[in-house]
Amino acid sequence: MPISGTTRLYVVLGDPVAQVRSPGLLNPLFADLDVDAVLVPVHAPPPHLERIVAGLQAVANLDGIFVTVPHKVAVAGLADRRSPMVEITGSANALRREADGRWYAENFDGTGFVAGLVEAGHDPKARRVSLVGAGGAGSAIAAAVLAAGADRLALCDPDTAKLAALKGRLDVHWPGRTSVSAEPDTAGADLVVNATPLGLRPGDPLPFRPDRLAPGRVVADIIMKPRETRLLREAAALGHDVHYGSHMLAGQLDSYRDFFGLG
Repeated sequence: MPISGTTRLYVVLGDPVAQVRSPGLLNPLFADLDVDAVLVPVHAPPPHLERIVAGLQAVANLDGIFVTVPHKVAVAGLADRRSPMVEITGSANALRREADGRWYAENFDGTGFVAGLVEAGHDPKARRVSLVGAGGAGSAIAAAVLAAGADRLALCDPDTAKLAALKGRLDVHWPGRTSVSAEPDTAGADLVVNATPLGLRPGDPLPFRPDRLAPGRVVADIIMKPRETRLLREAAALGHDVHYGSHMLAGQLDSYRDFFGLG
C-alpha cells in the first residue's frame, strides 16, 4: 500500500536502531491486513529521549511507539497509563495512543519470548531458568517465565539495587522462586538466557560461559541482529540447543495486532 496523506504512523525507538527487525515484520503485516500504516525506525540518543517522545506523542497521526534497547525502562515512565505487566517489570516495549489522547504502555517482550520458546519446543514450565540481564527486556522475560511456571529463576545483573527492586516486585506475585546475584549463576540451569546487549557488536565479551553449562542445555539470546551471536555459535559448537532472538519478536505479532486493534 503506497504511503499517502492518510497513512498512520508507528515508530520504533532505540540507540542504536540498525539492528531492529520490527519494520521488516510489521510493515508486511500492515500490508497483509490492508492497514494504511507504516513503521519506521527512529534513532533516539538517551540525552534527547524525553524530548523525542514528547514530540512524537504530539504528532496527530502517530498511533504507536515501539521501544528497544536501551529505552524500555525510561519510556515506561513517559506513559500516562501502564499495564500490570509494566508495573511489575518497570519497563515497556510498546505505547499506544488511547481514544482520549493519553498514552498506554505495555510490555510484550516476556510473553513473546515465552511464546517463541513454546513454539520451538522449549516450554519453561517446571524448568530451572538462569537469566542474565535485568533491564527492560530481561525484567519482562523474568516475569513471563515465572508466570509460565518456571520452577526456579536465577536472575543476574551487576546493578544490585535494580536487581533487589525487581526481585521485590516479582516476589509479590511468585514468592520464593527467584534468586539474584551480580554474576551469572548458571549452576543446574535447564535454560540460560542472555537478555543483555552483549553480542550486538563483534568485539563484545560473552555474557556468560557456555562451556560451564551441563551438557544438553538450552541457550537463548534475545539479540536479533546478528542472528547468530558469538554466544549462540559457541553454545551450538558445545552441543547445546540454541534459541534465536527472532523468535521473541515473532511471538509478539499476535499481541501487537490485538494491542493496536489491527484486525
